[in-house]
Amino acid sequence: MKSLFDTVSRDCSKLVTNSYSTSFSIATKLLAPSIRQDIYNIYGFVRFADEIVDTFHEYDKSKLFKSFQTEMYEAIDQKISLNPILNSFQETVHKYNIDAHLYESFMDSMEKDLHKSIYLTQEEYEAYIYGSADVVGLMCLKVFVKGDEEAYESLKNDAMRLGSAFQKVNFLRDLKADCEELERSYFPNADLNCLDEETKSNIISEIDADFEAGLRGIGKLPVEAKLGVYTAYIYYSKLLQKLKNTPSLEIKSRRIRVPNYQKASLLAKSYISCRFNLV
Repeated sequence: MKSLFDTVSRDCSKLVTNSYSTSFSIATKLLAPSIRQDIYNIYGFVRFADEIVDTFHEYDKSKLFKSFQTEMYEAIDQKISLNPILNSFQETVHKYNIDAHLYESFMDSMEKDLHKSIYLTQEEYEAYIYGSADVVGLMCLKVFVKGDEEAYESLKNDAMRLGSAFQKVNFLRDLKADCEELERSYFPNADLNCLDEETKSNIISEIDADFEAGLRGIGKLPVEAKLGVYTAYIYYSKLLQKLKNTPSLEIKSRRIRVPNYQKASLLAKSYISCRFNLV
């Protein structure tokens, strides 16, 4: 029975989310049950693509990526895949009529990580962030508004800014691994091997502006999505605050984290804010 296979596929996407990201997993659990599984399905897809380009160094990553991309198209076209992650993703794509441009743009940015390591211009930088983060936010937004095109269009720009903010915080947090292990530098006009306070300040100002726009959009989200998205916002805001308070050279030498005990207090803060309609 395909229904059983579909259930197993969804469970796989949930397992991927819970295994790879504590913070995203917590935020997803705070979404309404009616939309929660579809966010697991999207996360499983983007995580597998990202793992190919970031982790599987002992394998032919280009070949693996092309195979995954081909399977993605086949899954969406045939509405089934023996890869359970792609099987659950295609289900969400069809359920919410997710535009092919969104997942194609994501795959384009992921593919760049196979051969491009330095982003020299603002245009290259923005194009990469659009494909690696903004479109993921837009796919999730399709789920949050349950396919309502009018609501989607009204929230689209703010969702993209929030996705950009999350990605830029990730870039700063992962500076050591990106530079030393993957030999990547995403921020243009910045020597990340010797990050100074002025460069760090400029990057953080850019992120603050994105967060401001993103928060505006969170306040307009349907109630089913608001608590989960706001919790992710609060977590990343806390992470950004820690990055602000960390000397620039220290950011280059270690990965900055939010401890689990602080995550619990952030969760409580998010719940209270949403419960009393303070967002």
